[in-house]
Amino acid sequence: MPQKRLKLVLCWHMHQPWYREDLDGEYRLPWVYLHALKDYSDMAAHLEAHPGMRAVVNFTPVLLEQLDDYAQQLNGWLAHREPMACAMINYLAGARPLPETEAGRRALFRNCLRAHAPTMIETQPVFLKLLAPLWHPGMPEPDFDLLPYLNDQYLLDVLTWYHLAWLGHSLRNHPVVERLIGQGCGFTQKQRDELISLMAEVIGGLTGRYRELAERGQVELSVTPYSHPIIPLMIDFESLRCALPESPLPAHPVYPGGVERAQWQLEHGIDVFEQYFGFRPQGMWLSEGSVSEEALDLLPDYGIRWTASGEGVWHGSSVLSGLEHNTPDSRRCLFAPHRLPDCETRILFRDDGLSDLIGFEYQGWKADDFVRHLHNIHRFLGDEADEHVVSVILDGENARECYPDNGFHFIGALYERLANDLLIETTTFSDALTQCPPVDLPKLCPGSWVYGSFSTWIGEPDKNCAWDRLVEAKQAYDEVMASGKLDPEEQERAGLQLAICEGSDWFWWFGDYNPSDSVRDFDELYRQQLKYLYRLLGIAAPANLDEPLSRGGGGGERGHHAAGS
Repeated sequence: MPQKRLKLVLCWHMHQPWYREDLDGEYRLPWVYLHALKDYSDMAAHLEAHPGMRAVVNFTPVLLEQLDDYAQQLNGWLAHREPMACAMINYLAGARPLPETEAGRRALFRNCLRAHAPTMIETQPVFLKLLAPLWHPGMPEPDFDLLPYLNDQYLLDVLTWYHLAWLGHSLRNHPVVERLIGQGCGFTQKQRDELISLMAEVIGGLTGRYRELAERGQVELSVTPYSHPIIPLMIDFESLRCALPESPLPAHPVYPGGVERAQWQLEHGIDVFEQYFGFRPQGMWLSEGSVSEEALDLLPDYGIRWTASGEGVWHGSSVLSGLEHNTPDSRRCLFAPHRLPDCETRILFRDDGLSDLIGFEYQGWKADDFVRHLHNIHRFLGDEADEHVVSVILDGENARECYPDNGFHFIGALYERLANDLLIETTTFSDALTQCPPVDLPKLCPGSWVYGSFSTWIGEPDKNCAWDRLVEAKQAYDEVMASGKLDPEEQERAGLQLAICEGSDWFWWFGDYNPSDSVRDFDELYRQQLKYLYRLLGIAAPANLDEPLSRGGGGGERGHHAAGS
């Protein structure tokens, strides 16, 4: 008799916030295109190399738009020598002269160190030797004494190597990459153009590769609301109270028109997804797994069959519902779709332990260790194993920076092992709904995958202040929209800019526990986005947007690295 196979859904969340200074401006941070070259390309390569491995890949719409924009700009440079809206690529391409001032050259060199050094710089002997006049591992800051004696070619070589270091492992054997690495230094304009051409090819081909994986049924593609906002907080700040009843709220009690804005974020996000992939998704990972009953009630209207959150939300909801939550029987319920009263959308819960092991612990482990954990769950579930699903949901970017070779060997071995395992069946969330009976969940305690609460985005002075600035901007937006003074095109641009300001990442970074450099970057960009919104509305921005909201100073929450969001 064949073994009953436990269902496993491995879901990768691909997300970057909006990094342009406004809707059309300069990219302030380079993480969209760098993660595209390193992580999104490697993830597609893994799935293409292991056709028996099924998974879910979730895309944020603002990421899709920025990937498309980068591809167009790179091709514009190659075809017509049109400068791009990204300083780092312009310097690499020669589309912008290298800085002449010592301060500008120092800033450029520092930017070329923004990577996880142990796995991305120290593993490249030529790059490490090139950096040696100014920096070596263990130095908190470069020693710039020799910088005045280093010419433009030196900085161009450092720039080239920085981009080589950010290439995914699947690109290491590409002829262009092999030639550049073999040469080591003295890169010419033609050679740097060859690297840029490869970048354009990789970034421009990403959505097509994932679409092909979806069309052959290997991958389910899902979506997040347009700009990655925390939907439950947009609807009601009080949703914080279930998990954190004593936490303070912003001075403004509500986000004006929050339900309508939440609906806009859902609808526009799905429209953008359909534009790039040619179909409407069946699943939605609400930003940061942030859920509430009010948020879930919106999903059926958009054809969303499933969403997901973290194990902490499952625990809180079990307590709120008066269900047992620390017994073997209750543990079985974790591995099942959940059905809320009068809601057609099912919710699944992330196995935090297994997800975090891959995200934060498995750098020195092996694929067999992960599979052994799954076999233990299979043994625990016994004859009912085939009616249950383990949900492993994690960051599709930063987690692998700490792995050797971008986690290429670990993930490759894991996919090979899972695709051929007799006890485990990899599947998608949509397919799991047809195979695994749902369990009833009478009440849902609002929260996210982080600690089962919203503490990462609200309830702390700096975060609450950021919400107050957003509420004030929304009030101004509503007044201008009601006045009728903007034409339809102006209204559309203002609505898009408001959406950028509603993104969750601004609030994530505010707080004393995060690194001061990252806090400064996001603080400045957030206030600049708000100022641009006021400009689109035709009114002066308030003076309080000239004041920093947060200064940081800590080591940061898990899940984000200083190297990138």
